[in-house]
Amino acid sequence: MIAVVEDDPAVRHVLRTGFESEGIDVQEASSSAELMNLLGTHLIDLITLDLTLGSEDGLTLAREIRTHRNIPIVMITAKGDLVDRVVGLELGADDYISKPFHMREVLARVRAVLRRYENGHSGEPQQHRTESERYEFDKWTIDLTRRELTNLDGKVIDLTTAEFNLLALLVRHPCRVFSRDEIMDSLKGHDWTPLDRTIDALIARLRKKIEPQSEIPRILKTVRGVGYAFAADVKRV
Repeated sequence: MIAVVEDDPAVRHVLRTGFESEGIDVQEASSSAELMNLLGTHLIDLITLDLTLGSEDGLTLAREIRTHRNIPIVMITAKGDLVDRVVGLELGADDYISKPFHMREVLARVRAVLRRYENGHSGEPQQHRTESERYEFDKWTIDLTRRELTNLDGKVIDLTTAEFNLLALLVRHPCRVFSRDEIMDSLKGHDWTPLDRTIDALIARLRKKIEPQSEIPRILKTVRGVGYAFAADVKRV
């Protein structure tokens, strides 16, 4: 089921009609309060979110959702400014579509995001896994099946969806150097502009959470002129 969060009734109708024509159940919300009510009463698989909800800020709502729930978010908005797009993706949005949009593109993007969540970014459907996929590195344990990062004391560390997915990608391929393009393709699944510094900002935020000294990184290493590599020893447990 998809929650369409949009204050324009005409746009909500277009999205609802398009999704339902493909057999997708839809619930509508025009405000943060209505969305929170939906989340408390329905099992929502994905949220489409407008950044402008009357007097409300969609970015603030996205941050609230991402802090407490692991639900994919696709932003659909008339605000096409690069800064808004970068901020939206940094907050953990899984995709960003500018208005005016074509419904076929929205459907394709939404399906791609749902596939990434269903597959856990590994190409192996979660429902077919028979055991937890867990790795240890430095003083951390990451459980890719439960989507949790814990420290030595077993405390779960709060990561956004984008931060967790980036860490999962790098942990699965220690010592491999990933370019920014490769990381963005893996996490977002579509083209991005060279001016988009989302990956650099994402790396910086993740370093602050897992590096002893984020200003002198020894786990997430920068490879000048190329990209990034995961330099810690990794052991599957």
